[in-house]
Amino acid sequence: MASEGQLKKEIGLSVALSIVIGTVIGSGIFMKPGVVIEHAGSSTWALAAWLLGGLITIAGGLTIAEIGVQIPKTGGLYVYIEEVYGKVWGYLSGWMQTMIYGPAIIGALGLYFGLLFANLFSLSKVWYVPVGIGSVIFLGVVNSLGTKHGGSIQTITTLAKMVPIVLIAVLGVWMGDEQVLSGGGPAMDQLGMGAAILATLFAYDGWMLVAFVAGEMKNPAKHLPLAIVGGLTVVTAAYVLINLAMMKVLPAADIVSLGTASAHRVAEILMGGIGAKIVSVGILISIFGCLNGKLLTFPRVPLAMAERGQLPFSRRIGKIHAKRGTPVAAITMQMILAIIMMLLTNPDYLTEMAVFAIYLFYIMAFAAVFLLRKRNKGLQRQYSVPLYPLVPIMAIAGSLFVVISTLINQPADTLVAIGITVIGLPVYYILQRRTGQLH
Repeated sequence: MASEGQLKKEIGLSVALSIVIGTVIGSGIFMKPGVVIEHAGSSTWALAAWLLGGLITIAGGLTIAEIGVQIPKTGGLYVYIEEVYGKVWGYLSGWMQTMIYGPAIIGALGLYFGLLFANLFSLSKVWYVPVGIGSVIFLGVVNSLGTKHGGSIQTITTLAKMVPIVLIAVLGVWMGDEQVLSGGGPAMDQLGMGAAILATLFAYDGWMLVAFVAGEMKNPAKHLPLAIVGGLTVVTAAYVLINLAMMKVLPAADIVSLGTASAHRVAEILMGGIGAKIVSVGILISIFGCLNGKLLTFPRVPLAMAERGQLPFSRRIGKIHAKRGTPVAAITMQMILAIIMMLLTNPDYLTEMAVFAIYLFYIMAFAAVFLLRKRNKGLQRQYSVPLYPLVPIMAIAGSLFVVISTLINQPADTLVAIGITVIGLPVYYILQRRTGQLH
């Protein structure tokens, strides 16, 4: 499909790093500690779950980096699946991300932002949704004006969100006196360690979004692996340290009972009332930056699909603004779908289904490294995943763990997710027949 302009190569290492860190660290770092402890049964096993989740995710990042360097195109997972497995599988992964996964996550983050914003400024509940929608529209417009503008917000908010994380981590480890590495704590629930690691893996999700903008990176062969691995290392360290700090300030049982308010309580103990305010603002900035990262990256999937004529109104959605070099129509499409979900349905429910489906495609993406090495045997690679084949196998095993655990614990949701994905097939064949590309 012809475009009015071309995507500009404006993304360097610092912005790429901030995309990884900023799109992974949202609200989960403050909201998940109690859930993980409850499942794991003790602070020791909870910390182990966070560390294992990080290692599995880093293994995935190291693996995808090799694929991304060989296929440095805008679209990320969608393009990788298409290049390796063919148009139909690529289309299905893109369909799920375009119609459900991206909009649902954008909508959920927008609503979280609206909720916390209204609470922080003591606004009525009627403001939750309008503020959330306003944040989505604002960031959508900013990212439409230029990738560098969205990138600047991403870098600033990523640096800002690290302030409360560092404060809690440093002060908690220094001032806390609770026993952390012990077997004591609340009893492990029936889901056990598996559910604890699963919760952390969902908290780590989002790191692959930097691959969506590989085609806009100045030097993807050099910067993509550094951004993925470096960013995930920072995220893993932040998750483990802040959980360690919280456990040194509050007993594990208290963190479980307080739930999502545990980070607020820890900050209050360490820094008084001002500390609680700092954490509230920090979470707000964290979600804002995460939302910006989604609006910066998710529209690249429908853009890549539209350029291949795989969406209704592809000619319009696939256009790049001649002067700004941004996919304005694709960004607008994702905004509209997200706002509809914010108004009519529960994005969290849709996100749970979508994450399951995405992990099905993650498995395919990780396995692609074996297929590409066989296909391109003898060709020199600019980057190779270390400790091959152990690292890719670890990434595949971790993703299988997510899929199997979800199938066991939420069978109905998984069937709906598969159904939504399969619905895309009739659309694909209709569009292909119209364009005469169906063989």
